[in-house]
Amino acid sequence: MLESLNRLMDHIDQHLTEDITSEDITRIVGVSDYHFRRMFSYMAGMTLNEYIRNRRLSEANKDLIHGKSVTDVAYTYGYQSVDGFSRAFRDWCGFLPSEVIKNKIQKSFPKFTFFIDIKGGISMEFKLEHKSSFNVVGVSKRVPIQFEGVNHDIVELAQSITEQQRSEMHQLADLYPNQVLNVSYDFDEGYLDETGSLTHMIGFATTQDNPYEDLEQITIESNLWAVFPNTGPFPETLQETMAKTYAEWLPTSGYELADLPSISFTKHDGPSENVYSEVWVAVKPKTT
Repeated sequence: MLESLNRLMDHIDQHLTEDITSEDITRIVGVSDYHFRRMFSYMAGMTLNEYIRNRRLSEANKDLIHGKSVTDVAYTYGYQSVDGFSRAFRDWCGFLPSEVIKNKIQKSFPKFTFFIDIKGGISMEFKLEHKSSFNVVGVSKRVPIQFEGVNHDIVELAQSITEQQRSEMHQLADLYPNQVLNVSYDFDEGYLDETGSLTHMIGFATTQDNPYEDLEQITIESNLWAVFPNTGPFPETLQETMAKTYAEWLPTSGYELADLPSISFTKHDGPSENVYSEVWVAVKPKTT
């Protein structure tokens, strides 16, 4: 995984004046586009689109210093207008392109290189478990993508569940953990800026088919899952576990992501400072 990450960084640098497509990412890294963007955000501390934009503007700064015109630089790096480029450039470095040309102001954003940094001796508890195909029955909606804090749209979805729906879900629940699952899937392209949406389902795992008109059903195909238990303040501990799963465990695990929804559940039966959760990540052995 680290080798393929660095190959992608090289590819991006070699094609900064061109579109970086989802097909490019999948071909080089070997996982689906939206799974990779999630992993990159956790590892790099920024979205992939932000990284690409910063690299382009860094190279644009060099071009301006070396005498290229603002117009040429703007169109070289894919901007549709000089005004759009000038605004983006000023937001990035605090100066207009014309000021950079006049005063030879330089700001750089170096290419990323990924490597293993062993620190702290902190281990992650996990288990690998093969799960047969199962259904999740519940309610869903499109919600904004959000990596940190409480997602209020998901809270509103949970609050919208009626007593009848709750009763129906409980009647169908016949699989571990026999309580509410949070299932995320169908990330859209806005994922790269955390401005897009995903489909979030709140429901229960079941071997049964949904007979109720006021509930929805998705089927999760048979697969190997890495399961990460965690206990601590909610939602911070859960979100930290997700980040470590993608940024620390996955690159050195010998596994890669399978193209299935991400799943988690939380037991809200005690103080908010000591909440038990699990993160389920669908994986498959690396093929390269």
